[in-house]
Amino acid sequence: MTADLAALAYLVAAVCFILALKGLSAPGSSRRGNLVGMIGMVIAVAVTIADPSVMSYWWIVAGLVIGGGIGTAIAFNIRMTAMPQLVAAFHSLVGLAAVLVAAAALYSPQAYGIVGADGAIRLDSRIEMILGMAIGAITFSGSVVAFAKLQGLVSGAPMVFRGQHLLNLLIGVVMAAAGVWFAADGNTDAFWIVAALAFLIGVTLIVPIGGADMPVVVSMLNSYSGWAAAGIGFTLENELLIITGALVGSSGAILSYIMCKGMNRSFFNVILGGFGGAGPVDTAAGQRKVNQGSADDAAFILQNARKAIIIPGYGMAVAQAQHALRDLADKLKDNGVEVAYAIHPVAGRMPGHMNVLLAEANIPYDEVFELEEINSQFATADVAFVIGANDVCNPLAKTDPSCPIAGMPVLNAENAAAVMVVKRSLSPGYAGIDNPLFYRDNTMMLFADARKMVEDIVKGL
Repeated sequence: MTADLAALAYLVAAVCFILALKGLSAPGSSRRGNLVGMIGMVIAVAVTIADPSVMSYWWIVAGLVIGGGIGTAIAFNIRMTAMPQLVAAFHSLVGLAAVLVAAAALYSPQAYGIVGADGAIRLDSRIEMILGMAIGAITFSGSVVAFAKLQGLVSGAPMVFRGQHLLNLLIGVVMAAAGVWFAADGNTDAFWIVAALAFLIGVTLIVPIGGADMPVVVSMLNSYSGWAAAGIGFTLENELLIITGALVGSSGAILSYIMCKGMNRSFFNVILGGFGGAGPVDTAAGQRKVNQGSADDAAFILQNARKAIIIPGYGMAVAQAQHALRDLADKLKDNGVEVAYAIHPVAGRMPGHMNVLLAEANIPYDEVFELEEINSQFATADVAFVIGANDVCNPLAKTDPSCPIAGMPVLNAENAAAVMVVKRSLSPGYAGIDNPLFYRDNTMMLFADARKMVEDIVKGL
């Protein structure tokens, strides 16, 4: 394939990726966006393989078979509740790939065409290599920590220690100095010093971040993986990799900003704050009385309602209750009840988690509303049906300036005439604080597995 034809094909693939992002911006066009993105990736891979400089196809075929086989097996077997940690795990592989490509370019620069007239790696290539490698190493180790937290292999609480910020600053300064050293003369020792410190700071940056901030962390690591890919794209002199990495990096950064805005927190506040761990335990919480009800009680209230707003959360995801919830909504609509779904920007464990689950159950897109669109409607709702959500509807965020989620926009569930909360127990959410919504006079607690409770309510109806 000629260079001009390859460049044209890469341009077509890049346009496909841009259109894919455009399609993924709305639920109704997301399937088409995915399809266009897949077409772009097929073009990109085909053009890359057709490059005349490819020496052997055996490694490529082996990689496609092994990687494709593992990816297919994971895709067929992964549960929707495990999607956040799967995304984190995949981000780690992108980061590791960037490190390996940079290392290969370091030891075989002739193969990459980055050697200058003096026989050494060109200055611009050294800068691109060290930046791409450092970002990739941070992405790898940070994503591994995020995976471990989301998978429950380690505690989701912030792991903070004295002098933590000073240590990160020291690592950053030494890493920057070693990076300048490598850029100046291409010293191999400097390269691996930067690599080791980048792997280390990836861990020290993520371990202090608690579970409630995991959606921001996932989107942040997504952004990092894109920038790592873009940096290595310069080393490989691959225009499409640069474009794709920039698209992923910039979209991930924008998404991180949206997540932070949804929590009323700054990006640096997330990185440095250690929010989301076990907060102070309310010792009086267990002594307070709640209005406990049954599935039949809930069915009676719902069938007499005119408008019901459903608030899904991570508990719904764990119980895989989205299909039962669809049955409940259909039954209510058959009885003339207006049904809407309220989605908080950080509900679940990754951006869009609840939207994906509701879409999987074929819940109509026009019934799903974001916080800003629906918050004013709770005052006119007869029922707010909270299923597995906690922090995103905790009124303390509006009334207690000292609580960890103070100032975070929350869903105004308490403004509904009646509130029903499906939950296994009164345990606090990821922010580690009690929820006074559970103890209000207009709240009925339904203690059970979310899917079983919803199924029993449907039977009651």
